[in-house]
Amino acid sequence: MIYEPREDSVLLKKWVKKLVKGKVLDMGTGSGVQALAALEKTKDVLAADINPECVEYVKKKGVNALQSDLFSNITEKFDWIIFNPPYLPEDLEEPEDSKLSTTGGVEGNEILLEFLLRAKAHLNTNGKILIVISSLTGEAEELFTDYSWKELETQKLFFEELTVYE
Repeated sequence: MIYEPREDSVLLKKWVKKLVKGKVLDMGTGSGVQALAALEKTKDVLAADINPECVEYVKKKGVNALQSDLFSNITEKFDWIIFNPPYLPEDLEEPEDSKLSTTGGVEGNEILLEFLLRAKAHLNTNGKILIVISSLTGEAEELFTDYSWKELETQKLFFEELTVYE
């Protein structure tokens, strides 16, 4: 299943178009919406996703893409890493084919924590991360300890708040 862009994707895309330049990684690319937005600003974009269906889908759109479980197949460094992580807490009723794109682990933050633990090693000097986080994600305070975050925008929805950080 390919994650179709929703409110979180639209909000993050707005900031991708405003900020990214140089060498860019779109982690967890899904439908490729962030990679395609980045390609409007720079031609040096790599999209990565654990789901081979997503990788093939974005390749057909002309995006350089590879299959990777977070950084497992990525050796390069980037000026910007974009991530719209799966952030929902595990739902045992959710179909298996959609869990890759929506579930961030038991609490909803495990994939995000793993990403942040490994992302610094893939940033160039002065490299930055552009990420969207939901209020539905499990406790997030520990996510911010190793980075200097700037809150760019918060969007309140009926059932959650989405915040973009740089």
